[in-house]
Amino acid sequence: MRDAKSRFLLLWTLTVAATSAAFILHLAIRGKTIALGYDIGRVRGEQAKLRETRRVLQVEVASYQSPERVDVVARTILGMEPAPPERTVNLPALGEVAEGSRERRQEQELARQSP
Repeated sequence: MRDAKSRFLLLWTLTVAATSAAFILHLAIRGKTIALGYDIGRVRGEQAKLRETRRVLQVEVASYQSPERVDVVARTILGMEPAPPERTVNLPALGEVAEGSRERRQEQELARQSP
C-alpha cells in the first residue's frame, strides 16, 4: 500500500508539474502573440504613412517635370528670358544625322574602291 501511495504521489506531482509547465508555455506564447499583434499594427501604420509620403512625392515629381513649372521657375526665381534668335543654333534632326553618316560611309567605300 505504501508503494502504491508513493507511486501515485510521484505521478500526481509529475502531472501537476507538466500541466503547470504547459500553462506557463501557453501564457508565454500568448504574450508573444499579443506583442507581435501590436508590432504588426505599428508597422502597418508606418507603412500607411510611407505610402502617403510616396504618393505626395510622386505628385511633387510630376509637378517638377511639368514644362509650365519649369518655365515659371526659370522666369521668376532664376530670372531667365527666352533666347533671342541670334543666340539659337538649329541642329539637324536625328534622322537626318543618321542619313548623312550613311551617305558619308557610302562615299568613303566608293573612294576606296576606285583607286
